[in-house]
Amino acid sequence: MNSETVTLTARDGVTLSAYVARPDGAPKGALVVVQEIFGVNSHIRSVADGFAAEGYLAVAPALFDRIEPGVELGYEGEDMVRARELLGKLRIDASLADTQAAIDYAAAESATKVGVVGYCFGGSIAWLAASRLSGVAAAVGYYGGRIPDDVDELPRVPVLLHFGEFDDHIPLQGVEEVAKRHPEVAVRIYPAGHGFNCDQRASFDAPSAALAKQRTLEFFARELG
Repeated sequence: MNSETVTLTARDGVTLSAYVARPDGAPKGALVVVQEIFGVNSHIRSVADGFAAEGYLAVAPALFDRIEPGVELGYEGEDMVRARELLGKLRIDASLADTQAAIDYAAAESATKVGVVGYCFGGSIAWLAASRLSGVAAAVGYYGGRIPDDVDELPRVPVLLHFGEFDDHIPLQGVEEVAKRHPEVAVRIYPAGHGFNCDQRASFDAPSAALAKQRTLEFFARELG
């Protein structure tokens, strides 16, 4: 695989960067990888690289570029404080516009179906993308904190959601309500906490991350053809 950083233009004319990981040979599908609240950091790039290694064109838009270009944060101390400050400045409609730009780019570059996969804040964006954005064939959300609040959304494409049973940020009751209200959505719960997929976080849970990735790859293989 190989990677590069490209510039996208959202529908409101705002430009933003995106990390693009390309597979060897023609892609079998394309994925928009939506960041956590820590920017398109080394972890998100590694996630994109992982999907490229599986044969997908992976595009990770830098949603913080509207506020401050080039944000890359860690998961502790001042970086955590800064991440929360930046999150407070993000507007959902703007983040969706930037995600749409990435979807359009991925479709044009790959000539295949496009899925959206998001983590933390990106998991919530993936959920909204399934109901509000165009050109999305399927979506996967990892521990999206806003999803229970947006339970009234009506996904137009197949969705898979991953949550941690011991997530301090997302009450299990909210997750169960999502599953109850949306029987068509595959909701999977793991014996782990928030951020269990990220191997740079203290909450990383390797068995849960591996199982979630397996399910994600099987889901996209089925839905993206």
